[in-house]
Amino acid sequence: MGLLSELKLTVPWGYIAAKAWGSLQGPPVLCLHGWLDNANSFDRLLPLLPQDFHYVAMDFGGHGLSSHYSPGVPYYHQNFVSEVRRVAAALKWSRFSLMGHSFGGIVGGMFSCIFPEMVDELILLDSSPFAMDINEMENLLTYKRRAIEHMLQVEATRKPPSVVGPQEILQGFLKNNSHVGEECAKLLLQRGTTPVATGLVLNRDRRIAWPEHSFDFVSRELFQHSVQQLRARVLLVKAAQGYNDVRRENDANREPLLFMLHVLRSVLKERFQFVEVPGNHYVHMNAPHHVAGIISSFLQSKRRGPVPQ
Repeated sequence: MGLLSELKLTVPWGYIAAKAWGSLQGPPVLCLHGWLDNANSFDRLLPLLPQDFHYVAMDFGGHGLSSHYSPGVPYYHQNFVSEVRRVAAALKWSRFSLMGHSFGGIVGGMFSCIFPEMVDELILLDSSPFAMDINEMENLLTYKRRAIEHMLQVEATRKPPSVVGPQEILQGFLKNNSHVGEECAKLLLQRGTTPVATGLVLNRDRRIAWPEHSFDFVSRELFQHSVQQLRARVLLVKAAQGYNDVRRENDANREPLLFMLHVLRSVLKERFQFVEVPGNHYVHMNAPHHVAGIISSFLQSKRRGPVPQ
């Protein structure tokens, strides 16, 4: 399956860039990348999925080829969720499926609970439908403070973007993303950088820093209530060596994951499918064949019962 086209969808602050794959007539699937990644995250997976679907992989605002937010506007979780709604409107989609990796899954999860009538399937790749506050309670106010301080600091410095050599930028990327192999890192940097006379410049908005600054963390109660709104069928593909938490230092604590699985199973019943695969957080890029068959079967499987209204 080849790339159909590059898209630029107009939004009030510029445009959202996206890549379209598959059949224009097929059921639509919107693909949401992870934190600081871009639409190239799905380049190796989508060619292995059923060709009779219409896949659109978008760059979130401030990522990839999408416009940066206007001055003074923060990159908060709900803004990314509203980007999904804007893209659906621009593409004239009233119902579609969502596939999200990592942060993209958390955005897709919240969207699916806020607009349950719009989402048929939700596919989470080493992700969860929400970020849980189980390990984070004493940090939440600190994150909010840091988010504000970081944005003010970036605005005050007004430094021109750094120009870096291709090898240096690649090594820096690999150092910060230990789960991404060199080949996949190059693929993400292809869309995540712009060549200039003396090297490369990162495309992403420097106001975007740490994911915990942007996330909306939810309590167990809010998670449970939100999942009850879901009408979609949900597939969660967990990488055996993947991430269990927003911050790596909590990765050994599987409590949020186990709680989440318990709720999803008990609320969604046969509408929920959980599969663990070998591989790390970027398994959908590093070893897409490990997940392609599972996703294909899920997309093509008929609903096993009425979707609750």
